[in-house]
Amino acid sequence: MGTGTAEAGELTPGARKVLEAASTLFYERGITAVGVDLIAKEAGTTKKTLYDRFGGKDALIAAYLRERDRRWRSWLTGWLEEHAAAAGPRARLLATFDALAEWTRRHNPRGCGFVNAAAELPDPAHPGRRIITDQKLWLRGCLYELAVEAGAADPGRLADELTLLHEGATVLRGLALVDDPVARARALAEQTLDRAGGTLPG
Repeated sequence: MGTGTAEAGELTPGARKVLEAASTLFYERGITAVGVDLIAKEAGTTKKTLYDRFGGKDALIAAYLRERDRRWRSWLTGWLEEHAAAAGPRARLLATFDALAEWTRRHNPRGCGFVNAAAELPDPAHPGRRIITDQKLWLRGCLYELAVEAGAADPGRLADELTLLHEGATVLRGLALVDDPVARARALAEQTLDRAGGTLPG
């Protein structure tokens, strides 16, 4: 039986099919609603392949979250490099919301996959919980680094406030309670940057 520790880039073709099917099903239908029989069927493989490569559903959930985390980190850093590499630090902070807007449009119609997963994984010992926490800490750390580059008087507080705006926007996007929540969060971020220093270079 597999250990469930293989990285996405090391997966066999069969394991890759399992992970891709599980990722789609977990995000669209929910983690608890999806069983290994359905995952194997959608992947066109057997349950034996799933268990051999991942060890079980919990490890597959962790692999799904790890892969989604990798994709989001790559997306955000790539967006900043492509769209804001030559911009000032204030513009780079705001560009994180532009990246989020396009990510949610393409990949997050049901809101944040990590928040959704956290609601379904109450056990703090579940292997997916650490991945979820690390993902949120990474975003906060990214915003903190940008706040430091911007010369914010209190970069920790600014990073906290911008993280709240990011996370709130993704949750409201999934609930469809507010029209274009990411754009509204970006507008609030501009006001937050004004309060944070007022002279942050563009």
